[in-house]
Amino acid sequence: MKELRNVAIIAHVDHGKTTLVDELLKQSGVFRENQAVMERVMDSNDLERERGITILAKNTAVEYKNVKINIVDTPGHADFGGEVERILKMVNGVLLLVDAAEGPMPQTRFVLQKALEMGHKVIVVINKIDRPDQRVYEVIDEVLELLLELDATDEQLDSPMLFCSARQGVCSVSPDAAGKDLKPLFETIVDYIPAPARDTEAPLQMLISSIDYNEYVGRICIGRIERGTVRQNQEITVCDFHGEKPPKKAKAVTLYEYQGLSKVQVTEASAGDIIALSGIGEVTIGDTICDSSCVEPLPFVKISAPTIEMTFSVNDSPFAGREGKYVTTRNIRDRLFKETLKDVSLHVSEVPNSDSFNVKGRGEMHLSILIETMRREGYEFQVGPPRVLYKEIDGVKCEPIERVVVDVPENCVGAVIEKLSARRGELLEMNPVGLRMRLEFLVPARGLFGYRNEFLTDTKGEGIMSSVFDSYAPQKGEISRRSTGSLIAFETGEAVAYGLFNAQDRGALFIGAGTPVYAGMVVGVSPKQEDLTVNVCKRKQLTNMRAAGSDEALRLTPHKVLSLEQCLEFLADDELLEVTPKNLRLRKAILDHTMRMRSQKSAK
Repeated sequence: MKELRNVAIIAHVDHGKTTLVDELLKQSGVFRENQAVMERVMDSNDLERERGITILAKNTAVEYKNVKINIVDTPGHADFGGEVERILKMVNGVLLLVDAAEGPMPQTRFVLQKALEMGHKVIVVINKIDRPDQRVYEVIDEVLELLLELDATDEQLDSPMLFCSARQGVCSVSPDAAGKDLKPLFETIVDYIPAPARDTEAPLQMLISSIDYNEYVGRICIGRIERGTVRQNQEITVCDFHGEKPPKKAKAVTLYEYQGLSKVQVTEASAGDIIALSGIGEVTIGDTICDSSCVEPLPFVKISAPTIEMTFSVNDSPFAGREGKYVTTRNIRDRLFKETLKDVSLHVSEVPNSDSFNVKGRGEMHLSILIETMRREGYEFQVGPPRVLYKEIDGVKCEPIERVVVDVPENCVGAVIEKLSARRGELLEMNPVGLRMRLEFLVPARGLFGYRNEFLTDTKGEGIMSSVFDSYAPQKGEISRRSTGSLIAFETGEAVAYGLFNAQDRGALFIGAGTPVYAGMVVGVSPKQEDLTVNVCKRKQLTNMRAAGSDEALRLTPHKVLSLEQCLEFLADDELLEVTPKNLRLRKAILDHTMRMRSQKSAK
């Protein structure tokens, strides 16, 4: 039986986890010498490759000196923290990656805290030491301070520290020594991370930490065998620690182990192995697979509750059903509930007496990834503006508070403090980092809606902002969601240059000439706080004095194309976003102008 090590790589977003896994795979001999391998090979999802972030945790395995090392690449964005929390149950140690210039960031704190609570061994890896703005010695102190803050044990405080450049594939034990390869990292993993307990004679017990799905074999559950041995076609029992569903019998039809980037079918696996298992129908994350003669469910890590909610509903705009393949309530319901099977931090509930669903998630990014994925699969639907989820604690209405860290040039500090203070933010710390300033705030989650675009404008695109859920606190008072109004199309038709030319004086437009519009559709943003109705379909009246060709003299300001995240940030309380495979359209919830005016008067 081979020696085993199970490790997860955890870090803040963009600190180099996936790049490091690339080099570990290359230097362990997974690829042929002449094999063409794309960058960030573990980011297999199209969205992951486009955005340069990891969304789903991925498993891989390498061999070093006859020791099999199972590696889990985890997401770095705070909205996918649910993935990281449950993955930590599968491993015995973690590699904590920290950027040599940025230092520990909010998500670094979050994932490290979870790892320390579970008593995992930690190997600190200071990455990107080849950056011209690296400040290795300061970052070492910051990491030690963070470990102290999080009540690390003496052993965890003495964690080994390595210095590497994942892009160059080199690592060393000293910040001043030049590395040649990743051998010191492999050696440290083998020497420092403990091997999993391997009681192969006890009755089978395996906790399901992740779910994959395949059209041919159905659901594939992934987890680590805690004890015992599982064999192909063995009779097993699936049970739930919370006792919400009765134990049920099943059969382990196919077993897979991870080797490099592929899953290899095996006939049996034993304690300590991370495996994938298919053939079980109704199984979810947190269930335990046991030997039928000894049914003992394992406790499952409590996943942090969602903090944001959005309403998904059937598209009822005048253009409904033109571009999507799946447009009915049943299609949307099936897709949303299918997503909850593999994403435990997503909650879906039906809204009574309507074709709508309330979808709760960990943040705007979490829900926008779901919207983009559904859109690419051919779904057409509409979503409402994001709302925070309040909690009543000791009779007091509380709201989620985010810990926000911003890195900005010194001349932008005033603008950032002013804007976040207006959104009920509380400044905790302000420290110089090189030629920049790092500010730390506690801000209500609703105060961050729509702020990211303003932040990029205020910092001239040079600012870096990241946030992670901190706690629930008593409600902070009124926060204005938006200081601008919307430009609303007056009639249905096609936008023409003449109509757009007259409308662009009222504000910035989101559409160009030739775009089909309908009455009630949002076509731009007004600098005033009130909504304005504009007629972008208006054509020039032709007379014997006016020629049709005179339109060529009209100069249109280039229109602004909003991304999905920008659309969600822009939404006011009375607006919806129509999502189709081809277009994103902002619209008013009430399309008819007269009815909209009436409802606004009655609301006042």
